[in-house]
Amino acid sequence: MNELRALAPRPPAAADESDTPSVPFSIEAEQQLLGALLTNNDVFDSITRLIRAEHFYDPVHRRIFELCSERIVRNALASPVTIKAFMEHDAGLKELGGPAYLARLAGAAVSSYAARDYARMIREFALRRELIALGQEISARAATVAIDDDAEDQIKTAEQTLYKLGEQGVAERGFQSFLQAVTGAVETANAAYQRGGKLSGISTGLIDLDAKLGGLNKSDLLILAGRPSMGKTSLATNIAFNVAKAHRMGDLPDGSRGTVDGGVVGFFSLEMSAEQLAARILSEAAEVPSELIRRGELSEEEFRRFVEAAHALQNCPLYIDDTPALPINQLAARARKLKRTMGLDLLIVDYLQLLRAASAKDSRVNEVSEITQGLKAIAKELNIPVIALSQLSRQVESREDKRPQLSDLRESGSIEQDADIVMFVFREEYYREREKPSDHDLDKMADWQKLMEQVHGKAEVIIGKQRHGPIGSVELSFEGRFTRFGNLERHHVQQWG
Repeated sequence: MNELRALAPRPPAAADESDTPSVPFSIEAEQQLLGALLTNNDVFDSITRLIRAEHFYDPVHRRIFELCSERIVRNALASPVTIKAFMEHDAGLKELGGPAYLARLAGAAVSSYAARDYARMIREFALRRELIALGQEISARAATVAIDDDAEDQIKTAEQTLYKLGEQGVAERGFQSFLQAVTGAVETANAAYQRGGKLSGISTGLIDLDAKLGGLNKSDLLILAGRPSMGKTSLATNIAFNVAKAHRMGDLPDGSRGTVDGGVVGFFSLEMSAEQLAARILSEAAEVPSELIRRGELSEEEFRRFVEAAHALQNCPLYIDDTPALPINQLAARARKLKRTMGLDLLIVDYLQLLRAASAKDSRVNEVSEITQGLKAIAKELNIPVIALSQLSRQVESREDKRPQLSDLRESGSIEQDADIVMFVFREEYYREREKPSDHDLDKMADWQKLMEQVHGKAEVIIGKQRHGPIGSVELSFEGRFTRFGNLERHHVQQWG
């Protein structure tokens, strides 16, 4: 580090030390961060929303970070060797010892684990430098009396600049012309027209649900809620499986190559392990009861189907992360990395209440609010639909009609506000089974059996909120043995292949 520190440029000496405030910076933090990045490119995903090239104080470090960022975003390696090719004739780098300085940066990096702390420090110092500059500008402008520049105008300008400074690090698209917005809307409508199912978004594989939602649309946050045993995880895995198995690459309207059907799916399973989730999906695909898989009580034929399904699906673009208690900022970083390296068309989080806020909050409501806002921000930034599962409060159980409603959402204010779509999974059969009368009461038993026949193997998805479409209820079939939701028999002619 001493060798690095000696090579690093120092800030220019102030003309009058007594009048000029010292400029905050840390050459050592910049060196440590660049060293970690050159050693391990995965660091980029954890710092990309925290820091930009202009936050670096030293101009050479700024150029190194710019080159690293450009290469990593294109999924190319950023290392001392690859960056050297672009900076061999850089005058600033020559002053520091030439390309050998890049190797020393990588060699002196302490740990990539501390990269986020260094990034925060660099960004903090950059913001402080901008605040100092802003203060000096406000002071100089206020001292200059001009007829067309009154104090109120200066205050408004200062407020705008401070607001812009406060928003740094937040993903922004800025204003776009109406022509751009119209073009995007026409492209969405054209995509819906080109699809046989007239869907603007990705098909869930469930006909009636697609008809109600128009598919899973980009930048939407969908909340899928339900009481325990209603099947919300099963429905989420069914949708994930349907989307991933339909994935197909092709030429897009703009001439680039990308997903034209189905999609690459990222699944954050905070409750179940990856193996348990995979077993559920294989149970559906192989039509082998999930409880037999768990107990290992498979017949030879069932085991053969299970293995065949595993072979058929091994290249399915479905990626599972089962890290428990993830903070929302880490989830966002991992989603960005998946999008950059493998592609990402749909993200599923099971479930919302098991996520953590990035920092400690004074109440659970504020924590959930940060989480739902973070999930919506991910949907918009990555331009993908995000499905987040959510628990419902116990008050559902105390009502005669057990169908859930928006007020049943736990910490419902922020969830309902931030979501584009709120859906509830409801299976009346589950509740009716628990109302079985005594075998000796023949009349009640007959009525109960008749009711059970009506609700057997059926489920409802109740759409309680939809920002861009109708609300209402969608009926699906449900096979508990395979934890599988499907289309009702009236659609047998148009089953999705």
